[in-house]
Amino acid sequence: MIKTTIFRSVAVTLTALILAGCASSGSDDEQLPESLSEAELYQMASKSIDDGRYSEAVKSLRTLESRYPFGAFAEQAQLDIIYAYFKNTEPEASKAAADRFIRLHPQHPDADYAYYMKGLASNTAAMGLLERYLPLDLTRRDPGQARVSFNEFSELLSRYPESKYAPDARQRMIALRNRLAEYEIHAANFYLKRKEYVAAINRGQYVVENMQQTPAVPEALSIMVEGYQHLNLTQPATQALAVLKLNYPDHPSLDAEGNFTGYKVFDDVDPSIWSTLTFGLIGGSKQEQSPLSAPQPPQAN
Repeated sequence: MIKTTIFRSVAVTLTALILAGCASSGSDDEQLPESLSEAELYQMASKSIDDGRYSEAVKSLRTLESRYPFGAFAEQAQLDIIYAYFKNTEPEASKAAADRFIRLHPQHPDADYAYYMKGLASNTAAMGLLERYLPLDLTRRDPGQARVSFNEFSELLSRYPESKYAPDARQRMIALRNRLAEYEIHAANFYLKRKEYVAAINRGQYVVENMQQTPAVPEALSIMVEGYQHLNLTQPATQALAVLKLNYPDHPSLDAEGNFTGYKVFDDVDPSIWSTLTFGLIGGSKQEQSPLSAPQPPQAN
């Protein structure tokens, strides 16, 4: 009965959102007056962005570019629409606009902004309605887009190490790397629960070897010790335990004397109804999700 009520509420909400989307798309089909000059169209778009009316900004910017493809505001409009799409929760369109800007203006002084926005957009491209508005534990979701975002921020730093967006990109890469490492831990826990110890060890070893300095490393070492002990592989278990004791002597899997007491993989069970209904995606997160923000596009001098 509870599930039926919840599903009905979700259905009603989604229906309302779909109808709202249809209503807004209808207004997008209305043509802007032909009498508007390039400057007037750009002023409309800028005002819409400032007011948070991003769908209207997209409409004005697309109209400007189609009517004045080589005008004085064309390049700036191409930068602005990257931002407008992103703020309008259209990450794929934002990425496509960024790629187009890079392709058309590879030597542009603001090309680093396009690379930066690609990284931001990729990090949200796989998010649906629930992910955007509910505190989900993203470390349990497929990390494909997180890897893409990490690589795109890495490309920004490689091409423009002195970019003003570089410091923020580095911080986001750290967070993405931590998320990717945590995903590996979730996968290793899954294998441990199924008593597939070789697969669990491989996941832990991958974190230790490729994701050093992430918070997941001590968990990965504990998983390796646990798995090796179950397989009666004394030497690699002893080696992994020695690394764990040396670098993380206060880890919960160790007692006061440094003896391995076992890796607990069932402590993350959340009995709340949200965790149960969403298979742990809601209610089990220990991480604070910081909202993605994007700087306003740079303005031409």
